[in-house]
Amino acid sequence: MDRIVSLSKRRGFAFPSSEIYGGLGSTYDYGHYGVLLKQNVIDAWWDAMLERDDIVALDSAILQHPRVWEASGHLAGFSDPLVDCRACQRRFRADHLEQAQCPHKPSRPPGQGPDCDLTAARDFNLMFSTTVGPVQDAGSTAYLRPETAQGIFINFKNVLQLARRKPPFGIAQVGKSFRNEITPGNFLFRVREFEQMEMEYFVPPDEAEKWYRYWIDERLSWYVNLGLRESTLRVREHEEEERSHYSSGTSDIEYLYPIGWQELEGVANRGDFDLTQHTRSSGTKLEFVGQEGERYTPHVIEPAVSIERIFVAMLCDAYDEEVVGERERTVLRLHPLIAPVKAAVLPLIPRDEGMSSRARELYELLRKRHTVEHDDSGQIGRRYRRQDEIGTPWAFTVDEQTLEDETVTVRDRDSLAQDRLAIADVPAWLDTALERPWRSPKA
Repeated sequence: MDRIVSLSKRRGFAFPSSEIYGGLGSTYDYGHYGVLLKQNVIDAWWDAMLERDDIVALDSAILQHPRVWEASGHLAGFSDPLVDCRACQRRFRADHLEQAQCPHKPSRPPGQGPDCDLTAARDFNLMFSTTVGPVQDAGSTAYLRPETAQGIFINFKNVLQLARRKPPFGIAQVGKSFRNEITPGNFLFRVREFEQMEMEYFVPPDEAEKWYRYWIDERLSWYVNLGLRESTLRVREHEEEERSHYSSGTSDIEYLYPIGWQELEGVANRGDFDLTQHTRSSGTKLEFVGQEGERYTPHVIEPAVSIERIFVAMLCDAYDEEVVGERERTVLRLHPLIAPVKAAVLPLIPRDEGMSSRARELYELLRKRHTVEHDDSGQIGRRYRRQDEIGTPWAFTVDEQTLEDETVTVRDRDSLAQDRLAIADVPAWLDTALERPWRSPKA
């Protein structure tokens, strides 16, 4: 993980927020390549959802009526057990003590060191509170949403009427969520401000189990198709004691992070809990009424994931080191569709006017269709290495032969193979290359 963090900062994927002031625990800012990578992931997720005719989009507000969180159970039950250590002044989740480390030497799990002095566990609510309006009184308290799902449930009736859909159908949403985690850490894996991609799939009650299994397989395939190795993915079904009281089935799609197998995405069968709770609390019936008179509260299947966990998984899975020509090369073997930059255009000798102008012309042509870079700073070997580290799949190099026959060298990031290609054919070649199936060379 240290190498991933170092590369992320060095190449501008992500770095600690407010760093010049010492940072703010587990909050991060995304640089240029991080923004592009995140957006590519979001676009791929939206494509997977909206290419279907049974899913529609929604963008609900971050601030919602406080009664939303009363009805959902978040005000009463959205908490983790917290303990404090009087010796080291650190806080830990009481249910994760075996996974934590005391800062005192010898390093042991909290409570097992000779100086450890833990308090009794107490509940710690994970929601950030704020105030709405000019007066800070009890009536103005609001919360930053800890999940995007509730915004979907309270809009079920609106979407049902306007989208002219009937179960089974889904409502998909991407947006920021906030959780005041007790023990955030491991880079972007657990942060207090994160971006979720959630889809609530509303189904007839007797079809819930079938669709629950369907969406586990569908979401697992999505990761494999985006280049994550099957050997680093698995599905873990929750035991009954792990599940929420309203869930009849929950599974985690887990990824083998450097910190071990951890949840990448969750898929849950939430039953009719959410719609029923909001019906009782608001007085508005959130149900489906068919033309033949059938009436029921749909059950809900929920695939939910944070972009940050995908971001880390993509970087970890793509990161590779190898020795080429007696020099070590660091490379991100990202799926071309996810890579921040699709191609680089490089003049072999930047000072040569002919090469420089040809490279600039090709760059201007390609950037109208794809995210590409023009790089003329430093030796060609160093420029290749820079592109390798940000995961650029191909580089087009303008050299002496270009000035003779209007061809360029195409360099492949993964195989390092080089071929010649006519400049006029480069745009179509790149279009086709991005559509080809791709599998990680590390598989």
